[in-house]
Amino acid sequence: MTSAGATAMDAVRAEFTAPVASFRDPMFPGVTRCLPVPPPATLRGMLAAATGGIIEPVTLGVAAYAEGGGIDLETYHPISMDGTNPAVGGRVRAIKGGMTIRNRPFLAMVHVTVWVPEPDGSRIAAALRRPVWGLRLGRSQDAVYLRSIQPVRLTPAKEALVGPARAAVGGHADPAAITLRLSEFVAPDRLTSQSGDYLWCAEGGRRQPVDGAYQDGDQAVWLRAVSA
Repeated sequence: MTSAGATAMDAVRAEFTAPVASFRDPMFPGVTRCLPVPPPATLRGMLAAATGGIIEPVTLGVAAYAEGGGIDLETYHPISMDGTNPAVGGRVRAIKGGMTIRNRPFLAMVHVTVWVPEPDGSRIAAALRRPVWGLRLGRSQDAVYLRSIQPVRLTPAKEALVGPARAAVGGHADPAAITLRLSEFVAPDRLTSQSGDYLWCAEGGRRQPVDGAYQDGDQAVWLRAVSA
């Protein structure tokens, strides 16, 4: 977030598109509920795939939306963890809560823009041009495509277009905004994680006064850091 006396900064803006993606909402365990936007932890994981690192706890600004969505049917095959059940390849028998079909909500034509301030921006941009691993957005089969990368100048904003930006709580007063609880960072050992609250407008927020934001052209950008 910006603060009083904030100054302009250099950053890199990268734009991505994923034909299909699904982001499970951890607030609803046991229920397949899809978040409307990718969590920051998912985006940092995608950037880690590009750089070849284990984690990328970089500061991010994000704008995201999907053109549509739907519900798919998936077959789940629970695996027996104790090595029993060899007759069915380690899978749990149907009478023991085995194979089942569940609904899986998904998003279609997902558009994501990320801003990474310097000095990390140039490093991330170079990695995205020659990624170590394939870029995925969410699940392993949900390929994401890099549309553009370019350097930008972020300037402190008092009024800007909110659009599909993920804003800090209190960052604007658009009546159409909803609050999302999103995962910020997950440690490699999965023992610790960070989450945060964001404002987001499903139809895109209007131009209005903003607090704690930068702007790229007319687009408002809220930057968020994590402590890894």
